Amino acid sequence: MAAEKHGYEEIVIDLSDVPLMPTSKKEIQKLEMALIIATLYSPEVLELIRDPIERATWVDSLAVAAAALARQKAGYPVSRIADEVGRSETMVRAHLNGKTKAGKLVLKTYEKLVRGDLKIRAPFIGKPVIPRDIEEKIKRLEEEKKELEEKVKKLEEELENTKKELENRNKVIEEIKRIIESI
Repeated sequence: MAAEKHGYEEIVIDLSDVPLMPTSKKEIQKLEMALIIATLYSPEVLELIRDPIERATWVDSLAVAAAALARQKAGYPVSRIADEVGRSETMVRAHLNGKTKAGKLVLKTYEKLVRGDLKIRAPFIGKPVIPRDIEEKIKRLEEEKKELEEKVKKLEEELENTKKELENRNKVIEEIKRIIESI
């Protein structure tokens, strides 16, 4: 899976129950949100919104295009759509006819939704997915670390024993020196 190569999990959101021809405000909002979110998470848009200066413009344009399309699918006339989304009729028509980049992207998203093959794949960085070979290397390194720590502990014990033995020998040597001096 591509996500595993990049070190993150994916959240897949199934949008098969989104109304294609909404009949109520709630259904319009549901279609609008699905179009905004799915278009926003498309690879093309994710690339476009990397630039922080462009991000606000893109998000706004996508929201307007999605709102316009959802209302058009509910049968609203362009004049009402323009009033509700706060844009001119010319701009609304441009989005609905795919003459704007945002309009094209939202229409493309809607077409995928109609075909039933629209699923949002969003990167989720909550728990990184570690590739198997790296996981095995980590495990091997942890085992090596444990072995080395045990060796260090053993060597420290040997060093401590050697120090004690040296101290005892030094005491014996000092005792012998003292005895020799007293003679």
